Amino acid sequence: MRSHLLNDTTAERYRRTVTEGVERVAAKLATTERPFTGVTVDALSPSIEKIDLDKPLHDTAAVLDELEDVYLRDAIYFHHPRYLAHLNCPVVIPAVLGEAVLSAVNSSLDTWDQSAGGTLIERKLIVWTNERIGFGPSADGVFTSGGSQSNLQALLLAREEAKTDSTAKLRIFASEVSHFSVKKSAKLLGLDQDAVVSIPVDADKRMQTMALARELERCRNDGLVPMAVVATSGTTDFGSIDPLPEIAELCAQYDTWMHVDAAYGCGLLVSRKRRDLLNGIERADSVTVDYHKSFFQPVSSSAVLVRDGATLRHATYHAEYLNPRRMVTERIPNQVDKSLQTTRRFDALKLWMTLRTMGADGIGQLFDEVCDLAEEGWKLLAADPRYDVVVAPQLSTLVYRYIPEAVTDPAEIDRANLYARKALFASGDAVVAGTKVGGRHYLKFTLLNPETTAEDIAAVLDLIAGHAEQYLGESLDRVAS
Repeated sequence: MRSHLLNDTTAERYRRTVTEGVERVAAKLATTERPFTGVTVDALSPSIEKIDLDKPLHDTAAVLDELEDVYLRDAIYFHHPRYLAHLNCPVVIPAVLGEAVLSAVNSSLDTWDQSAGGTLIERKLIVWTNERIGFGPSADGVFTSGGSQSNLQALLLAREEAKTDSTAKLRIFASEVSHFSVKKSAKLLGLDQDAVVSIPVDADKRMQTMALARELERCRNDGLVPMAVVATSGTTDFGSIDPLPEIAELCAQYDTWMHVDAAYGCGLLVSRKRRDLLNGIERADSVTVDYHKSFFQPVSSSAVLVRDGATLRHATYHAEYLNPRRMVTERIPNQVDKSLQTTRRFDALKLWMTLRTMGADGIGQLFDEVCDLAEEGWKLLAADPRYDVVVAPQLSTLVYRYIPEAVTDPAEIDRANLYARKALFASGDAVVAGTKVGGRHYLKFTLLNPETTAEDIAAVLDLIAGHAEQYLGESLDRVAS
């Protein structure tokens, strides 16, 4: 069994094995005609259930053959131009190369004596991102597993910085379309069930600052403590960006931690056309970025950044066997001092490889392309009488609803849209997402692939309309019979 260990004696076997796997994936990518095969849970489950994990195949070629049947054939391929559903981006090749390197070397980024250069590379990328945000020299941060963890850590810091002797008094303010991880974080942090105050949004799905001001004042008058305001730069459903300068002013007035969830909108940090949409982010106390959304990085690649690095002390614990206190005075950099995780992958390498190959402008150009595409998609939807589109995009998301000409019952229109999404997914021709707006079912394009065209969007809209019309026709037939 030692022949399977990666070391100096198995380097050639490693090369052959990984090359075979890469060739399989490359062939799959080159021949994939649809983003999905349409396979159902019931159809795929037996193939996996029948595999006896206690009876290995002893041959990686055979394992890859099996993997074709249970995964590669039916995987949902985000690189396909008609995958238009969630915040999943196609990935750039330099980042995939970084993934291969970091997996093989397998550095753990918790302590210097497990990562050395990896620690310094991650720290350099944190400095670079902070400079892009506009933070000063005292800023810091750490890579995380994703936006939810970044938001959790930011709110942990906010809780610890809040001036109160009772967590029951703490309140977090976030828009009604903010990410669900805000409420989840509040629960994990032991806050009251009603700790998160939902702030209404305007017609553009941006937080209403007048409403925020009223709630902050009410909070103070009720003897409660405004722990944090979470401003979103790129909401999941609409890509909307809250008014950061106005929110920053209110946070300063009420001595409240300002967190910006820019998990989606962080691509603007490298945009040459739209960077001004993030004006005011430099006044935040903390910022979430997801490079695996709008920097075209493989999952996972995220970070939480803070304007004052000293606040990261609230996540610091020392263990003699790992990061004893003496290492601080010896100036030995241990990233675990800043992180909620201990063992942690060298995910920063993927972004490093990308920047060193493509440059920030190269990433920004790709993100600008998908934002430009969303504007084209908006025009298509606005001009199409079959559809109601909710709001003009600030980033690359479009939320819309098929409206049949002859049907007026909102519930029936809901069912037609739900059916169309499911039928489209089952066909494998395209993948779109769904959400609710005002209690009604809507569909959603999340455009993160520069290879997607306006023609792709128009074709998918035709497919959706066809499925919805089929459902409504069958529904009328059922009623008639």
